[in-house]
Parts: sequence; structure tokens; C-alpha cells
Amino acid sequence: MELARENVQLTSEEFFEGLVSPQLGLYSREEVERLRRARVAIPGLGGVGGTHLISLVRSGIGAFNVADFDHFELRNLSRQYARFDELGRPKAKVLAEEARRINPHLDLRVFTEGINKDNVAEFLEGVDVVVDGIEFFALEARRLVYKEAYRRNIPVITAAPLGFNASILVFHPEKSPDFEEYFNITEETPRFDQLLLFTLGLAPKPWFLKYLDLASIDLAARRGPASVITCYLCTALAAMEAVRIILRRPGLKPVPYYFQVDLYLHRAHLGCLKKGNRSWRQRLKFWFLKRKLRHLREALE
Repeated sequence: MELARENVQLTSEEFFEGLVSPQLGLYSREEVERLRRARVAIPGLGGVGGTHLISLVRSGIGAFNVADFDHFELRNLSRQYARFDELGRPKAKVLAEEARRINPHLDLRVFTEGINKDNVAEFLEGVDVVVDGIEFFALEARRLVYKEAYRRNIPVITAAPLGFNASILVFHPEKSPDFEEYFNITEETPRFDQLLLFTLGLAPKPWFLKYLDLASIDLAARRGPASVITCYLCTALAAMEAVRIILRRPGLKPVPYYFQVDLYLHRAHLGCLKKGNRSWRQRLKFWFLKRKLRHLREALE
């Protein structure tokens, strides 16, 4: 308790020195200052988004824009950054409080209404990089964020937990196709097709199908199995790329490149989809899986 009381008296400079000093040697002093001045946007604070925020706060990022309209439920405790006594509370407020407990000097802008067409421009104002934490099924919100980030020349990182498989992609406005072009998704694309195309674009090697029970997926209820193990893996991958982008260090090549890791099968793959989901291999996978998963499509319809 004495240490806690002493810390309250620390200046912003003293606090930051204590926070980042263990990382010196991995980063130079100039680089930790760059992290401190950076602003990261995290839309979505669920299984991956919440851990993205906490990991990047501890990494020394000094400013964030975060957004989520949802509340914590009992089922979230298995993988999201919440405790039992926080059930029913807004995710954005809970995570903002947790972030400020770690660093009370944060510049933190909180959007408790989530992301919509009326606030997406404000949400991305002054942002250096977006780390996508949007719920898997919320493709409308995701397209909105990616489109505005593309227009503002802001890189977007997405890391997706699929089974025990984590996949990471970096969208760079000057080097990558946009979201719709890479995934081959438009507003007119049928809902089931959108979800399948999004999955295939995230994980061109669908290894997780070897052990995932497809009967556990409920598209109508927007639910599927997820593990905290994979959520933390996603955050490790995404946070590393965010830091690299902020520090202008070499990292994962932007989309159409991707990187996948499956912890269960002990597999990893760095690949490139030159035509995204429009490539003939991806189209074959799409039609094969669309037939194989016909029961899921029928349930959604």
C-alpha cells in the first residue's frame, strides 16, 4: 500500500520512465518516446480488443481511441477482459477504467456507442494505426472502419482467432487492396457468403476445420466457439505489428500477405494471396465449403 501511495505522487515523466524502463534494450529511448506520442484506435473491446488495449498500454502507447457499445455477459468471462463483478457493465467503460489503473496519464477517448457512420471520422482523428477488435460477425462496422482508415491513409491490423488458429493481416492504404477488394465482399454479397469469404481471407489455410465441431456454430445467434488461448495469441501478433508500424520498423508485409499460426496442430505459414479471394484456389475453397456448410447457410436463412 505504501508503494501505491508513493506512485500517486509520481509525475507523468517519472511514471513513464518506470513503465518503459524494463523495455529499454528492445527499444531505444527515442523509440519509447515515439510510442508514448502515438495514438492507437481499437474498435471493439471483446475477446481480442480488450487484450489488445491492455497489452499496448503496458507497452507504453500513450493515447487511444476505443469503442464498444456492448455490455459484459457471463459467457464473456471465458475469454474477455472482465471479472464477475463487472457483468452487465459497458465494455468500453470497464476497459477504460482498467487501462487507467495501469497508466493514469493515458490520453483515452472512449466511444460507448460503438462505431457508426456518424462518428467513424471522429474515432479515427489523429490515429497512427488501427488494431481491429470488432466482433467477427459485425462486418458492416468493420467495412465502415476500414473504408475510413483507407481514406485517411491509416494502416489497419486485424488478428482473428479461429479455433486455436490465429491469423494476422496488415492493410496498408498505399500498398494493399482495400477491404472489399481483398475479401471480395460488397454490400450486395449474401450474408452467409460474406462470413465465409471473410473467414477464407483471414485464414487461407483453414486448418481449424480438422478439429472444430461445426455443430457448435450458430450464425443466427452470431456465436461460435472461441478460446482465451487464441485471443492472447492474436494480441501478441497484433501488438507486435502495431509497435513495428509506429516505430517504422520492418514487419509483416501488408495484404495480400498473411501469417497464420495454429497452436493445436503446431503449424505456421507465411503466405500471399495475390488476388485475394478472387484467386482460383480461394474460389474453389469457397464453393467447396459453401456446400459442406450448407446446413449453416440454411439455418441463417
